[in-house]
Amino acid sequence: MNKVFKKRIIIPFLAIAFLIAGSSFKSDFFEIAKQIEIFTTLFKELNMNYVDETNPAELMDTAIKNMLEDLDPYTKFLNEQDVEAYRINNAGEYSGIGALVRSYKDRLLIIEPHEGYPADKAGLKAGDEIIQIGDIKVADFDDNASELLKGANDTEVEITYKRQGKTSITTIKRGGIEVDAVPFYEMIDDKTGYIVLAKFNAKASGQTKSALLDLKGKGAKKIILDLRGNPGGLLSEAINVTNLFVPKGELIVTTKSKVKKFNREYKTRNEAIDTEIPLVVLVNGSSASASEIVSGSLQDLDRAVIMGARSFGKGLVQRPLKLTYGTQLKVTISRYYTSSGRCIQALDYWNRDDKGNAVRNTQFKDFTTRNGRKVQDGGGVLPDIEVAAVKTNDLTLALLQNNVIFDYATDYYYQNNLADISDFKFSDTDFNSFKDYVRQSNFSFETKAEEAIKKALSGEENDFLGNEVKESYKTLLSNIEKGKINALDKYQGEIQKNLEDEIVKRYFYRKGLYKYYLSNDDAILAATELLGNETKYTSVLE
Repeated sequence: MNKVFKKRIIIPFLAIAFLIAGSSFKSDFFEIAKQIEIFTTLFKELNMNYVDETNPAELMDTAIKNMLEDLDPYTKFLNEQDVEAYRINNAGEYSGIGALVRSYKDRLLIIEPHEGYPADKAGLKAGDEIIQIGDIKVADFDDNASELLKGANDTEVEITYKRQGKTSITTIKRGGIEVDAVPFYEMIDDKTGYIVLAKFNAKASGQTKSALLDLKGKGAKKIILDLRGNPGGLLSEAINVTNLFVPKGELIVTTKSKVKKFNREYKTRNEAIDTEIPLVVLVNGSSASASEIVSGSLQDLDRAVIMGARSFGKGLVQRPLKLTYGTQLKVTISRYYTSSGRCIQALDYWNRDDKGNAVRNTQFKDFTTRNGRKVQDGGGVLPDIEVAAVKTNDLTLALLQNNVIFDYATDYYYQNNLADISDFKFSDTDFNSFKDYVRQSNFSFETKAEEAIKKALSGEENDFLGNEVKESYKTLLSNIEKGKINALDKYQGEIQKNLEDEIVKRYFYRKGLYKYYLSNDDAILAATELLGNETKYTSVLE
C-alpha cells in the first residue's frame, strides 16, 4: 500500500487528534464522539471494500503514529512490547545479551558491549554488525530485530555477525542485566569525590546516596556530580537526588498543565545527606529532562556550581496512560518549572517553521536565583562556568550522527595495541589520520549557507541569474565544502574528546573511560580546580 494512500486514510483520525489535543474536559463531547464515529465507519468500510487485502493493525498503527507526529516527539503510542521496554528502562533490570545495539534497515550494530555480560563473554565487540539471529536474517525482518536478542535467562541464541569484512557465528546465553544508575564513583584526590549519574531509573537516588556516603567515608570534602549524557527518566528520582543536597521542604519543581490534577508542586520530603558540602554539577547538550531538574534547581537554590555546556532543554513532563489490550499512551501532560519559576524547554513544537520543524526559542526571560543571580528560561540550563571542550557544534554532531567517529574508533582498535590506559595518548598525528579518514569517507553534511545557496540556484530566482552569478555561487559552494575539512581543525578540541571517549571504551570499557576522565577530562579538571579554590567557588554563587 503506498504512502499517499496511507496519508489519506488518516485525515479523519487527525481531525480527532486536533480536537482532543485542543480541548479540556469541558469540551464538546458530542463533536468528539461524532469524529470518532466517522473514523470508525471509514475504517470498517475501507477494510471491507478495498480492492486488495489490507492489514488493519498496520493501517491503525500508521494512523496513530501520524496523528501523534503533529504534537511533540515525546507523546507516543506504546504497544505491548514498548510498554515492557518502558518498564525495563525505569526498573533498570532486564534479561538479554547485555549490549547497547543500534537498529538499521538491514543490520544491527553493536555500539557497546557491557563488561562481563553475555555479549562480552561471547566475544562481541563494538562495531560488529549482526546480520542474522537464529534462522532469521535481520534484513528480512520487518520489525525492530533487536527484540529477537531478548529472552529468558539461560536461553541461547545463535548470532551471525560481520567484523572487519569477515563473517563469524557465535552463541550467546542470555542472562539478567543490571542497569546501574550510578555506573562509577571514585575519589579524584584525597578531598574530592566524583559520582557519575547516568540515568534516572528507580535506582538513581539510592545509588547516588550510597556513593555519596561511601565517598564521604573515604574523606571527601567536595563532590563532583556528573550528569553529562544523562537523558533523564523518573521525575520522582530527580527530586530525591536533589534532596540529598538540600533540606527537607524545599520547592524543587512545579508542573503546570491545562488539567488541574496535573498541576503540582514537588518539594523535598527527606532529611538531606549534606547541605553544606561544596558541589559542582557537570552538564552538556545531552543532559535532559530529570538531569535539568536536578541541575536547574541546584543552580536556582545556589546549592551548586553548574559547569560544562548548555543542557538539552526538555521542560516537558510525560505520563503513561493505560489503554486497552495492554497498550499505553505516553503523553505530555505538563511543563515543569524549576524553583526560580523558569521553564527550560528549548523547542516549540506547537509553532513550527515552513518545513514543519519545531522552532527553537530565542527570546529568553530573566529569573533570579535565591542569592539574586540572573538565570534564564527557554534554552536548557546554561552553566555558571562553560567548558569549551564540552560544547557541541553542527560539525561534531554530524560526525557522531553519521557514525564517522564511531567507525574510525573501530578501525583504530583493530590497528593499535593498547595494554594500559596510562599509555593512551591521542596525538596530533592521530588527529591528522582522522582528517584523512574523513576526506576518504562519504561523509557530508549541509550547512545553512549551502542550503540557502542551493535554494537560490534551484528556485525561480535561478531564471534571473546570469551565468557569471551562477558560476560564482558554484565556486562559493566548492569553497564551503573545502572549509568543512578546515573546520575539523577549528573544532579539534570537541571532536578529539569524542574520539578519545570512543577509543578508550573499546579497550577498557565504560569504567575504564571514567577512570581516564579523572586525569584527562577538561570539565573534571576544571571542576576540581574550582573546588580547590574556596574563594572562587563561593564568589560564583554570590
